[in-house]
Amino acid sequence: MKKVGKTTVLSLGGSLIAPGKIDINFLKKFRSLILDHVKKGNRVIIITGGGDTCRNYQAAAEKVNRKSEIDDLDWIGIASTKLNAELIRTLFGDLAHGQVLANPNRKVSTNKKIIIGAGYKPGHSSDVDAVLLAKAYGADNVVNLTNVSYVYDKDPKKHKNAKKLERITWESFQKIVGTKWVPGANHPFDPVATKMAKRLGLRLVVARGTDIANLKKVLSGQRFKGTVVS
Repeated sequence: MKKVGKTTVLSLGGSLIAPGKIDINFLKKFRSLILDHVKKGNRVIIITGGGDTCRNYQAAAEKVNRKSEIDDLDWIGIASTKLNAELIRTLFGDLAHGQVLANPNRKVSTNKKIIIGAGYKPGHSSDVDAVLLAKAYGADNVVNLTNVSYVYDKDPKKHKNAKKLERITWESFQKIVGTKWVPGANHPFDPVATKMAKRLGLRLVVARGTDIANLKKVLSGQRFKGTVVS
């Protein structure tokens, strides 16, 4: 098996894949970028979130049965991440590992430089799976692709004086995202994943996923727009 170059884990938000409907234009550009990156010998592990698909199904379950169990809502979310993951895997055809990863703790033996994963167990989002895969594959960086360019000290939609944060410590970041996981929550990064990433000493980048030119800079180690957590 050939030695691979740098391994980067991308946590790809479901809101980027299907913001209401599937964003074909974004997926074409994203595919082209990833193919260009792995041609240079690098490996990319992509973990998909559930996005609006997840939240719409969870909301429907709660409207019909207000006593829906949290684990049941999480299983709905996990299923939505797997649907998104199969779509992303299919985009790369034979260039990607042939199956969506079933267990983020288990490293698969493959010479493919593109590996796709999804949600695994209740109690957290797919961000945790991204952290677990970074650990399993020896990646130092996790890149969380969202629909915002930076993490802010408070919700910019509610507070006009919210400040963007280009660099932040794990301790300060934990205060922003909280400590408890709620199914369908929309955090810059999962609170549970934050605890794990801090413990492992990982570097997290939060950046706007639709800005392909900027994402190219993130992957190539150039100066980019986004928040670095370390």
